Amino acid sequence: MHGNYFLKPTAYSRTVTPSRHSPAFGLSAKMSITDLVIVVAGASKGIGKAIALRAAKDGASVVINYLTDSSAAEALVTQIGNERALAVQADISKSSEIIRLVKETVARFGRIDVLIPNAAFVPVRGLRDITDEDFDRAFAVNVKGPCFLAKEAVPYMKPGSTIIFISTDLADSGSAPPELLLYVSTKAALNQMTRIMAKDLATQGIRVNAISPGATRTELFNKTNSVDTIQKIASHNPFKRIADPDEIAGAVSLLWKDESRWITGQVVKVNGGSP
Repeated sequence: MHGNYFLKPTAYSRTVTPSRHSPAFGLSAKMSITDLVIVVAGASKGIGKAIALRAAKDGASVVINYLTDSSAAEALVTQIGNERALAVQADISKSSEIIRLVKETVARFGRIDVLIPNAAFVPVRGLRDITDEDFDRAFAVNVKGPCFLAKEAVPYMKPGSTIIFISTDLADSGSAPPELLLYVSTKAALNQMTRIMAKDLATQGIRVNAISPGATRTELFNKTNSVDTIQKIASHNPFKRIADPDEIAGAVSLLWKDESRWITGQVVKVNGGSP
């Protein structure tokens, strides 16, 4: 593919010629941290919950997307405050539900400034045990979901807005265990999608990056790993420990701030220096 291929316009692209002081280089003149509308998909627990709480701490309005745990999502809304938080049930593997999530967000808050697709499906099966359902669900949630969330959200995102995908540091590592074949493969696809989408949306002043966490003490991580396994994983880290979800959320928050306005198309590892 060469020649004029890369000049072909997309359906929603438009050309901007930003200066250093234009909104395309960061938050718009009317947008401050406390004005942000942040959508977190998969926000009822784990890293997603930590991101939602960090967004609220920064003063943003937060949309908490969840799949099944309505009680956890509503408890998070109460914790943040009903005036600044909204819980929306939606399965992001389904385009119709993504559209509804975006519509409910815009109906309540008027726009989207930061989109964080965090929801994930993690089948723990090696090659010999994976099923068609495992494969289809993994790619539907972990690749299609983030892609179509971005597609539907972009029309409501102004210059200076940002998309932050959540990946894994195993996506470009030779140390990924065989039983995470599908999960890690989907995240590798997400990393490349980040780089390509960043080039596309730069024409609208929208930045696209991914945070790539290492092992993190979420409820799921603690449930699916033995104490011995967790200690072994921690032993390979220079700090001899595993991340807390709020440490990942802190890194994510750096990418929605104006100081990161010149960062796009990057997959940022947040793993405490783990190999």
